[in-house]
Amino acid sequence: MNDREAYKIINKFRIHEKPSEEDIFLYTEAMNYLIRQNKDPQAMLELGGYYYGNKYFDLALKYYEMAAEYKLPYAYEGLAYIWYYGRTGTRDFEKAFRYYSLAKEAGIMEAAVKLADMYKNGYYVEQNYEKYKEIIEELYPKVRKARTLGGPVPEVFTRLAMIRKEDGRINDAIRLLLEAKDFQVRRLKNNAFFGDINIMKWLIDDLYEMLPFNTEDFDLFDCMWLLRGPARIHFNYEGMRCTISAAEENGELAIRWQKEIYPDRDAFFAKAMLGKQRLMSIYDELYGFGVE
Repeated sequence: MNDREAYKIINKFRIHEKPSEEDIFLYTEAMNYLIRQNKDPQAMLELGGYYYGNKYFDLALKYYEMAAEYKLPYAYEGLAYIWYYGRTGTRDFEKAFRYYSLAKEAGIMEAAVKLADMYKNGYYVEQNYEKYKEIIEELYPKVRKARTLGGPVPEVFTRLAMIRKEDGRINDAIRLLLEAKDFQVRRLKNNAFFGDINIMKWLIDDLYEMLPFNTEDFDLFDCMWLLRGPARIHFNYEGMRCTISAAEENGELAIRWQKEIYPDRDAFFAKAMLGKQRLMSIYDELYGFGVE
């Protein structure tokens, strides 16, 4: 393998919707070639991100640590997430705080959000809810006009919505959650990252705790609210009627979609396909939602 062949394999992999095991093998081999031969820190960072997104957290840690030696801010952020959530089996809030701080100093606003959470929860630092609110309020004007999907709009808007709710400003809270939802829809149409699915799930749950659910006007992501328990939902796609059903089976909720069965909302939204397309990726082509 040479540099040109490695980049060709990597670029081809990046556009795959559903890469095969061989595609994944070739991609990781090409990345490791660039790391071995060129000491390429961006390859270290990307490979760490690939492994994190696919929940191979030990490997993610390895490559993020390699990239962090080159002082890459997003490697700091990746390490912070690993230690904050204990992805490799151990939570270390001191390391998380240190890496989030380094990432924040480099201008990564997502890291500032997580630092705010650490003040809110009293993780490593003394619990300070006012400091939490101060950071979120400061971030809001910085992200409110963000256009790139990488911007932490839903992360900031959802937190600010709960602050507004506590202040009794329910309409403002609902507005923020609806705006966050619109932004998160665009993310999930492009990538079924499990972290973004969680954000949408929590957002929907918070939204419909405040807003009455309209069974005559809802969309695919609103189904997250209905699929908390038994439900039968129908919608249309290109003239075809489709059905999602959730029912108790052996004491646990099971979601049935076509010939597949999913154990929870997370698995359904991460994996459900319609033909060769992810259900979330054709979100705006689905219509006529209703509950039977």
